[in-house]
Amino acid sequence: MATFTPTTDLSDAHPEARVLAPLFRDFGGRVRFQGAAVTLRVDDNNPLVRSALQTPGQGKVLVVDGGGSLNCALLGGNLGVFGVENGWEGVIINGCVRDTAELRELDLGVRALAAFPRRSGKREEGQQNIPVTFAGVTIAPGDLIHADEDGILVLAGS
Repeated sequence: MATFTPTTDLSDAHPEARVLAPLFRDFGGRVRFQGAAVTLRVDDNNPLVRSALQTPGQGKVLVVDGGGSLNCALLGGNLGVFGVENGWEGVIINGCVRDTAELRELDLGVRALAAFPRRSGKREEGQQNIPVTFAGVTIAPGDLIHADEDGILVLAGS
C-alpha cells in the first residue's frame, strides 16, 4: 500500500477535494484506506457486490450506492473475505452491512450507514462503472478515495 496521507492534510492541500457528509460508520478492520473507485448502484440486492469483490481489486475501493436503503445488508462477512482475498483496499456502502464482528477482523476498510441483520435479495440487478451520487458527493469510476478517522475524501481521478 502507498504511503497514506491523512484526509485533513489532503483537504488543506486540495480545496477542490470533495468530502462525503459524515454519515458513515467504520465497520472494517482497516480504519485507513485509499484507492481508485470502482462504482456500483444496486437496490437491496447484492450479487453485483459479490461479483465485484470476487475479481482482482488491485488496491481499489468498491463504492456501492445502495440508495441509502436501511432494508437489508449489502455486505457481510463472506463477501468481506472475498474482498481481502482479492486485494481490495476497502468498501464504502451507501446502505447497510451485517456480520460486523467478522468484518472487524478483516484487513479491509468498510464504511456503511448502519448494521442490519437481514440479508439482501439475490437478483442480479444494478449498474456498474457509472458515476454515483450520495452524501453530497458524486464519485466517478477512477476517482481517488481516501478514508480515515476524520472522514472520506474524494479527489478527481486522472
